[in-house]
Amino acid sequence: MMRKNHKGLLSTGITLFLLLSLLLTACGAAKNTANTSAPAAAATGNAATENGAADSSGNSEIANETLETPSFTLVGVRDAQISSQQIIADKLGYFKEEGLEITNQLIESGPDIAPMIAGGSAPLSIQTNFMDIILTSNGVDVKIVAPLAQIAGTQAVVGGKNLNLSSAKDLEGKTIGVPSGADVVIAINNMGKELGVDVEKIKYVNLAPSDAVVALEKGNIDAMAAWEPFITKAIQSGGKFLFSGTKSELPDNPGDVDWMSVHTTIQATDDFLTENPNTIKAVLRALYKATDYINNNREEAIRILAPELHLSEEELTQIMNRNVYSMEVNDSYVSGSNGPAVGQYLKSTGNIKAEQNPQLYHDLSLLQEVAPELIKAEFE
Repeated sequence: MMRKNHKGLLSTGITLFLLLSLLLTACGAAKNTANTSAPAAAATGNAATENGAADSSGNSEIANETLETPSFTLVGVRDAQISSQQIIADKLGYFKEEGLEITNQLIESGPDIAPMIAGGSAPLSIQTNFMDIILTSNGVDVKIVAPLAQIAGTQAVVGGKNLNLSSAKDLEGKTIGVPSGADVVIAINNMGKELGVDVEKIKYVNLAPSDAVVALEKGNIDAMAAWEPFITKAIQSGGKFLFSGTKSELPDNPGDVDWMSVHTTIQATDDFLTENPNTIKAVLRALYKATDYINNNREEAIRILAPELHLSEEELTQIMNRNVYSMEVNDSYVSGSNGPAVGQYLKSTGNIKAEQNPQLYHDLSLLQEVAPELIKAEFE
């Protein structure tokens, strides 16, 4: 009986030893895994590993998601309207907190991003939703995954120092320097409809924004229509702000207006979107943090951005105050910058072949996962 019991104890002991060994081995493996994936989190105090990252509010809850492509180039524009959040997310380490190693490529001319997307060298990029409408019309498979800012306030008309208006109708017969096909013409057309101005009587001169600033200062044109930073530069040279897509200082209609809606957006090619949902969600979380930082720490954000954007802090302050930095999908975004009026205008300028259904160039499902509170309107 004793031998039988000894064998039973021996067998039980071996079993317990093997179970303990397996448990220790498993714990050791988990410890090793945590050690190899922790540096990014340790550097910032937020949880960020190759299997996940801190959520958009900065909480240290790790999403159990493997980043498909943690290292890549994000193409944007050296422009406060386009890439402010992109720059902040890089400089403050928000991309790194999400386990990303992103190279920010800031080009000087926004329209140059379109051929990069079509050619495959910019699978994830930041520009405007108008560009996506144009790309979709030309058969390029691309989807907006989130808006970043309402920038219609930076699409504006500035009058020369000798221009005196008693009403908006006085613009009839005046000469405005504007680049051919510029989106700011949408604001001019809507202003005309609302205030009874016959925009067909306005004389347009095709001028690049920098040339228009010079022509306005010399008095060769009555007004100029362009975007930032040229609006601020024209005002610094003695020009007078007249109106933008969202604000008016016209004598007969001062205040907030709704004459144009255009948004900065982040878009992905269809292939990159299909293959990298977790990576894109990580990017969106980082940009969400950057958006909050810009809105809650504007002076500090301007100090970070000014040297990157090659602007003085004074210039950048004026420019950023004309923008609304928000990733919210609201009625203004859904109806304003993707509606028939925009399609008709882009078609009239030859930029698109036919008006496009917004659902063709949007996929907001990842934004819905990251921050469902941002989805406040939907495309029909």
